[in-house]
Amino acid sequence: MNTYEIVSARILESLERGVVPWRKPWSCGAPRNLFSGHEYRGVNVLILRSTRHASPFWLTYRQARMLGGSVRRGEHGYPIVFWNVSEQQATDGAVQKRFVLRHFTVFNAEQTEGVHVPPSTEVQRVDPIAECEQVVAGYVGGPVIRHGGGRACYFPALDEIRMPPREQFTSSEEYYSTLFHELAHSTGAVHRLARKGVINQGSFAAHGYAFEELVAECTSAFLAAHAGISLATLDNSAAYIASWAKKLRSEPRWIVDAASQAAKAADRILGRRTGNEVSDAAAA
Repeated sequence: MNTYEIVSARILESLERGVVPWRKPWSCGAPRNLFSGHEYRGVNVLILRSTRHASPFWLTYRQARMLGGSVRRGEHGYPIVFWNVSEQQATDGAVQKRFVLRHFTVFNAEQTEGVHVPPSTEVQRVDPIAECEQVVAGYVGGPVIRHGGGRACYFPALDEIRMPPREQFTSSEEYYSTLFHELAHSTGAVHRLARKGVINQGSFAAHGYAFEELVAECTSAFLAAHAGISLATLDNSAAYIASWAKKLRSEPRWIVDAASQAAKAADRILGRRTGNEVSDAAAA
């Protein structure tokens, strides 16, 4: 597999799961090399922002050793690409430059031990929004919410949501939009609404169940509208859902069915009891 194929495969792996891999509403800073201080550019930014790591610092295996530490055993690195430039002399005496795309492997600072990592200096002001806090607090019997790390996700087996620290988000609206998305997933737990995309542990853990992700995005949009979050956040949700366009064209019922399931999820979080468990699509 050549360098182009390696990079494409890395990104398509996420896109085929319906995830825009470099879209993160929280900021971990621009990715840069811990050893040299070099800030990565181009496709390398997309590759590194698609990972689960919160630290903006990256380094090679050799650089970790040079800094007095090491990469933890069992950790897997990420490809970084660069242009290798060589000069060749043509038959007419002219010097020609030849550019060849190469790659090497880097590891996030979180994957190392014994390496001193400077603290992040990027701190956002993300104030609580009262209406959004009421939505979260009103979720009776909801999951535990923990903050820390570089991922936003729901763990069905633990009935637990994990979120990056609030101050890492680019705005209050983005924080709550992301939290609402994970709260939506939690409504699918077996002791709540028992949605297939959540109780099927294998597919959910791999984020391979596209319909469940669409339900979560719709639910997040519904809750955002209920709380009065700015339309910019809803536009972001719409852009995220657009990544499913190809699937939606082949499965036109998806958006109707997903919206119906999302309405039930939003009702469960908001404590509404409609008394009607028949989906709008089925009733029609």
